Amino acid sequence: MKKSIFGILLMVEGVFVLMALAVSLYYHFTQGEDDWQSLAITAAACFLTGGMARLAVAKEERKHMTHADSFLIVALSWVVFSAIGMLPYILYLNLDVASAFFEAMSGFTTTGATVLSGLDDMPHGILLWRSLTQWMGGLGIVVFSFALIPVHDLKNSNVFSAEVTGIGLDRLRPKIGSTARRLLVIYLILTMACTVAYLLGPMGFFDALCHSFTTIATGGFSTHDSSMAFFGSNYLEYVAVFFMLIASVNFSLYYYMSIRRHKVLLNNEELRTFLLIVAASVGCFVLLFYFAPTPISAEGTLPPPGEDTFRAALFHVATTISSTGFAGEYCDYVAWGDSFWMPTVVIMGIGACAGSTAGGIKIIRILVCAKSVIKEFVLQLHPRAVRSIRISGQVVSDDRVRRALAFIFIYLLLVVLGMVVFSIFGLDVDTSIGSCVSMLSNVGPGTGSVGPTSNFMHVNAISKWLMSFYMLVGRLEIYTVLFLFMPSFWRERSH
Repeated sequence: MKKSIFGILLMVEGVFVLMALAVSLYYHFTQGEDDWQSLAITAAACFLTGGMARLAVAKEERKHMTHADSFLIVALSWVVFSAIGMLPYILYLNLDVASAFFEAMSGFTTTGATVLSGLDDMPHGILLWRSLTQWMGGLGIVVFSFALIPVHDLKNSNVFSAEVTGIGLDRLRPKIGSTARRLLVIYLILTMACTVAYLLGPMGFFDALCHSFTTIATGGFSTHDSSMAFFGSNYLEYVAVFFMLIASVNFSLYYYMSIRRHKVLLNNEELRTFLLIVAASVGCFVLLFYFAPTPISAEGTLPPPGEDTFRAALFHVATTISSTGFAGEYCDYVAWGDSFWMPTVVIMGIGACAGSTAGGIKIIRILVCAKSVIKEFVLQLHPRAVRSIRISGQVVSDDRVRRALAFIFIYLLLVVLGMVVFSIFGLDVDTSIGSCVSMLSNVGPGTGSVGPTSNFMHVNAISKWLMSFYMLVGRLEIYTVLFLFMPSFWRERSH
């Protein structure tokens, strides 16, 4: 059964490669672009490998899927997708394996960190493939977790537990396959709406399509080196902000809206907290723009007073907290000084709502942690008090509280360990801090030498491999990947 799942997933990836190949062939015949061969080889690799996996299953005895198998399949799927998805970067762009894998993993995990430059002159097929990898990555988190569970008997897997999709939400439907189809429709509608909104501004169809893919997936890949700033449009920045925030909300809430259960949306505490954090952060950055000391080197990168300041603060907060990583007209928070990049890193770590395409620790875990601390203070003062933690009016079990607290602890531990390793391999402290948080939260731009106006090409190969690992760990909510390093995991699989 495991090979069967891999076979299906690889053939799905092949279909998306064919989409990029079709565009590549169109521009080959109209403009002479020559990237179609690399995409054709990649498509062939997907279908050949996927077909072989399916044929191998026909000769094997069908076995029951264990919990351990589900973790292994999910983790390896992202690795295999990236290993095949990097082929166009190697075959056409002549990237080394570490850089190509980094680029592919950054796409599928919707991180958005890149080693590429010269995007403005890059063939359309490669640009579309980069955008599609992010759209698939966002789609995988929102839909695959529901669609695969009933089909492959994984419905009890902790990989897709309520902690991932959002604490406090009821089960969506008795038949999760029906939910998956409805969520897929919602995802497509948001993507099409975003495309149309971009087209109403100074964006051509190809740019609008690619940017809508990476906006709804909160990925951040662009078709231009200067990202959204290339278009020089205030309207497009506001559109991007709107859809980045829309994609940062738990997609289950859109499902409830589609079946007219609006009270679930209005009563959702995580959403209210998320919007409050966004508003407070925007206000904070507006004040920083006006009053914070900035280095001389920041001259020319700061927004002028007025609407530009508000727009710069809003765009910066939205692209960071949603883990999208687009660069707007005013985006160089590294040049603005410590007063700006430090709170930026904090927002990176917090992230958006669980069950969205965004990364980070997630608001729901921050809420649980904060309420757990308050509960402990109350119990210290009133030892006999009976107090439970509630989210959106529902009691959160002690088991989920422990998992949320453990997640935050492991996240911070990984940041510290990553900083040490990156420093050993030559990265400065600022770059190490920003890289760890950015990769684990799937944001993209970091701090130091990998800020929003730089890329990761200059980073050494070992650090790129570790960053790729951190992207995977962050996108799969830490536990899924780290379970693979526990001896008890392999003992369970052997039984």
